[in-house]
Amino acid sequence: MTDTRQDSGARSAPQRVLMTADAQGGVWTYALELAAALGAHGVEVVLATMGAPLDSYQRADADRLEIAVHESGERLEWMPGPWQEIDRAGEWLLALAEEVKPDLVQLNGYCHAALPWSQPVVVVAHSSVWTWWRAVHGCDPPAEWDEYRRRVIEGLSAADRVVAVSRALLAAMEEVYAPLPQAQVIPLGRDPATMRPGRKQPYIFSAGRLWDEAKNLAALDRAAPEVPWPIHVAGEAHHPDGREVRPRQLSVLGRLPGPELAEWMERAAIFAAPARYEPFGLAALEAGLAGCALVLADIPSLREVWGEAAVFVPPDDAQALGTALRELVADSPRRSQMARAARVRALTYDPERMAAAYLALYRELAVDAADTGSFRAMREIAASTS
Repeated sequence: MTDTRQDSGARSAPQRVLMTADAQGGVWTYALELAAALGAHGVEVVLATMGAPLDSYQRADADRLEIAVHESGERLEWMPGPWQEIDRAGEWLLALAEEVKPDLVQLNGYCHAALPWSQPVVVVAHSSVWTWWRAVHGCDPPAEWDEYRRRVIEGLSAADRVVAVSRALLAAMEEVYAPLPQAQVIPLGRDPATMRPGRKQPYIFSAGRLWDEAKNLAALDRAAPEVPWPIHVAGEAHHPDGREVRPRQLSVLGRLPGPELAEWMERAAIFAAPARYEPFGLAALEAGLAGCALVLADIPSLREVWGEAAVFVPPDDAQALGTALRELVADSPRRSQMARAARVRALTYDPERMAAAYLALYRELAVDAADTGSFRAMREIAASTS
């Protein structure tokens, strides 16, 4: 690769960003969405993925957007006992940075921020094991997750900037790990062209990993017998440890490729998500763009994202969930009103606004790096003299 860029000190914005991602959740969708929006501003994003390999649909999406993807099969930091593989992935990332010569590194994870990067480092918080565990179980995780917490704290402390996808997640992160004075909130964005309201049909839709206790789809299963419409759920039923979760009352569609998922959402009249833990809620955003009336768990993050544009129910109250769904099924005018409100709200979370916030952050880091040798160097000097 021939690097024809100007000297980094003369620029006010990065031209190339090395960004990590994985193919097992919404981070992949976010990474592609942000990369495409940044590309419109002349910023090239090079993606480095870990965990499971990309499927054919994901690879086709990256090719369509002309985004370079480098893959590593090492386990992700939120998986049990991954540390040898995390360390190998760190060596791989540093070597990749030497090859592609980014101006900035953006990590959609935590541990690798502590590596000896020569570029400014942004860490984006999408979720975490400890915040997940507290939300789902109401207590700290067992001691086997102490090393995870130590490494997350180390990474957060090393990052030049931390971004959280919601104020609620940022508050939870600071409560569990450490104060984050270098943090800010940038909500997710989704291209409205990916989901459009279609001819609505009498069914309820949901999406999420069926085995993930945070998604709490078991509450939807308990509520289903009292709801007159069928409830279809898209998502993986097989736990990574091999167990299968199979609801009794829900129609399970399995993991759907993007175009098929969009079709189901566009036809659904109602989208339900009784999650106990949802740092932002990308599926709900897509459902809002698709013109679904939203019935969501009454948790701080979803209240923050949706305001008055959704019906909220306590996440573990299956009876309240069933009542809310029955009332929307029976009240067509209110259902239409809530669907319109959800779409109007969803349209405010667009990729351009997301990209503009990241570009402002990148420019600030580029200027500071040129003026001071980066926040990392300043922290290292402070640490050596303390």
